[in-house]
Parts: sequence; C-alpha cells; structure tokens
Amino acid sequence: MSLLLALPAAVGLWLVSGGRALPVRPARVLAAGTAVATLGLAVAVVVTGAAVDRPWLPELGVRWSFGVDGVSTPLLLLTAVMGVVVAAHAWVEVPSGGTPATFLGCLLLVEAGALATFSARDAVLFFVAFEVVLVPMWVLVGRYGDPHDPRGRTDAAQRFILYTAVGSTTMLVGILLLVASAGTADLRALAGGAGAALGPGTQLAVALLLVVGLAVKVPVFPLHTWLPPAHTTAPTAGSVLLAAVLLKMGTYGLVRLPVATVPGGFSRLAPVLAVAGVVGILWGGLVCLVERDLKRLVAYSSVAHMGFVVLALASGSHTGLQAALYANIAHGVVSALLFVLVGGLKQRWGDVDLAVRRPALRETSPRLGFVLVLGLAASLGLPGLAGFWGELLAVYSAWAPAAGRPGPVFVTCAVLAAVGAALAAAYALRVAGLVWVGDRPDPEAARTPDAVGVERWVLGGLAALVVVLGVAPMLLLSVTSDAALALVGTR
Repeated sequence: MSLLLALPAAVGLWLVSGGRALPVRPARVLAAGTAVATLGLAVAVVVTGAAVDRPWLPELGVRWSFGVDGVSTPLLLLTAVMGVVVAAHAWVEVPSGGTPATFLGCLLLVEAGALATFSARDAVLFFVAFEVVLVPMWVLVGRYGDPHDPRGRTDAAQRFILYTAVGSTTMLVGILLLVASAGTADLRALAGGAGAALGPGTQLAVALLLVVGLAVKVPVFPLHTWLPPAHTTAPTAGSVLLAAVLLKMGTYGLVRLPVATVPGGFSRLAPVLAVAGVVGILWGGLVCLVERDLKRLVAYSSVAHMGFVVLALASGSHTGLQAALYANIAHGVVSALLFVLVGGLKQRWGDVDLAVRRPALRETSPRLGFVLVLGLAASLGLPGLAGFWGELLAVYSAWAPAAGRPGPVFVTCAVLAAVGAALAAAYALRVAGLVWVGDRPDPEAARTPDAVGVERWVLGGLAALVVVLGVAPMLLLSVTSDAALALVGTR
C-alpha cells in the first residue's frame, strides 16, 4: 500500500526537480513505466486487501492509515488506469510551456495525490492528500495550457486555485469540527457511529461546512464556474485527470465524510443539494445547446453529469448511493474518451469551433468519427453504454428517496432530471450533426489525419471500457453494493 503511493510521488517529484532537464524520450519512458507499475500495484492492493496503519502525528491523534473497501476500490483502479492513459498520451502530445519532464512529473503527482485521497482512512490525512493534488494541477493549467491564449490560461489557473482554496478552507473547518466533536479522526470509527452520536446542531454545522467545501470540488451549481475555463485551456492530459479523477475526489469526499459520518445533518441539507444538482443538470444541458467551443461543451456536460451524481447522493437510499458510485466511474471513462478525442481534433484543426464548417469526420477520419459517436451516445445515456445505468438509477432513486426525505421535492427533481437527460440527447445530436455528418466531402479540402499508433490504442481502450461498463454493469455494482449497504443501510 505504501509503495503504491510512494512510487508515483517519488518519480513525479524527481521529474519536477532533479530530473527537469531529462530529454523528452527518457522522460516519457520513465513516466509510462511508473504509471504501468502503479496500475499493477493498485490491482495487487485490491486483490490482497493490503493496508497500512501506523502512528503519524500522535500528539494530534492522526495516523498514517490507508486501505480500500468497496467504495474506494473502483476509484482507485480508475485513477491508476487514467495514469496509464495520460502517460501513454504523452507519446502523442507534450504541450509547450515548460520542460517535458516537469509536465510528466505533474501528471504523476496528481495521480499520487488522488490515490492517497481514495485510500485514506483518517479524516485529516484525507484532507492533506486532497490538497496535494491541487498544486500540480494548477501548474498543468497555468503553465501547460493553451499557448494561443495566455490571458485565458492565467485567468483559468487563478480561478481554479482561488475556488478550490476557498472550498478547501471550508472543508478543513468542517473536518476539524467533526474530529474535535467526535474525539477521533478515524473515518471507520466516524462512520461506525462516532459521528452520528453528535448532537443535531453539531451534525448540521459539520454537514454544512463539508457539503459547501466539497460542492466546490464536484462542482455543484452555482459553484461550478471555475470548471469550464480550466477544461478549455488545460492540455488534453490535464483535462482527462481533471474530469476523470479530480471531480471524483469531490463526490467521494461527500460519500466518505458528510454522508457516512453525520447522516442526520446531511439529511437536512439533502433537499437543497438535490435541487442544486438538478439545476446543474438543466443549466449544463442548456449551455451545451448553444456552446460553440467543443471542449468547453464537454466541460459543461460534466457539470450536468455530476448533477446526476449529487442528486443520487441526496436521495439517501442504497440505490442512490449505488447510482452515484456507478455514475462517478462511468463519467470518468466517458469524459476521458471525449477529452482525448477533442484534444486530438484541436491539435489537428487548431481549434474546435463548431461554427467552422468542416468536411464530415465520418468521411475524412472514420476511426475518430466512430469514437465521437460512441462517446456522444454514452454521454446522452444510450442503453448498452456506460452512461445509461448511472443516470437511470439516479432518476429512480430520486423518485423513491429514503424515508424522511421530502417526497414531492425529490419527485419533482426526478422529473426535471429526466428532462435534463433529454437535453443531453439534443446537444449530443447537435454535435454529431456538425462534426460527424459535417459538410459534403470537398476533394480539395485538407484531410483530417485519422487516429494511429498510441492515440488509436488509447481511444480504443477507453471505448472498450465504455462498452463493457454498459453491457455488464454488475461488474461494478457488485463491488460497491456491500459497502454502500453498510453506509446507508436499507434506506
């Protein structure tokens, strides 16, 4: 377990410090080898159930405690897989703005921090691991972002760090209040009843601080405005990690902290959170209907998809928690696929402005065209693909929430969420019509190079995951079922 966390952290730190001058090819080989070894260690940890629990700061009662369960296992594996994806994608594109070694080192540091976040068993340790991710991601956005828009790159990086810092401060206050009130920072003890034993007022205060702080990270409407600029300007690998890993840290934090530790306080905030999630679904869908920049469109679709996750969590039921955990993984894979694809198109075209009329992608680049249609179909929730089950179960859980939740509010949210799913179909078909169908082939138009080599394998692997998760959802739902039942019971 310790080696799983130490390997990407140590190699990443060396690449951004002593190895900054390393030529691009050796840096790529080192990063790719580290990512593959990390994936192997992640599988070994999951299979063997390896864990570590040692005193770290005994004066504060904080322990070096890491391990995995049914909630964290899928996210740990998703992070390790995405580490391999971005390391492989570095053979396709290494953005300018700094040395290649620094870029690759930041990718590994983000992976290391996320792995620690998903496996931390101590509330204070969880916060420390969460914060480790923010600095290398800020570097990726601000230094290696779109070279054609330096002002936009600076604005996106500053907005990212400002929003997340405010969210982190709020979350830290909530964690400290929880730990001080319960007398322990052990997340297992807190989930086992130490947190639920707190008074109603304390539970509500802790839940409010934690939900607001983590809502920035998810992000939940109206705290989402940092995400589209960050996605738009970030390099492709940065967008993949941001969508597939960082956003999942926010929703995982909601599950691991307020949902599990202060259920009484969270239940009182659940209706507000559900409404915010549904507004995000509708707002994201409406923006996508008119958005011209394809990469920004995918970013706003992430706001909508994370709204389904939040709605499912707010329902408070076993089905809702299952839906949230499944939709988390499904969105991570689908968004990674779309961002790799859109990044490739931007690299070929120079921009991804949907107002520019281009030859049909299905004619000029059939492999890219197929992946585009598959990704859009999964994003709109087509049955048989990864996005379907999370959205379906989220709507169902809102329709039949846990006892004590206001039924009319959640039923209304379920209906509006279904409308949001229809909006997703509308904007997905809009993009398919503009990019995949496009104009009639022009014999004199420059042909868009199709996916070859490493890019083809990256897109193919992600596409396969989208299909497997859609066809066999029980591969994931069976892993999370017992852990979800332990957190919420039969509610």
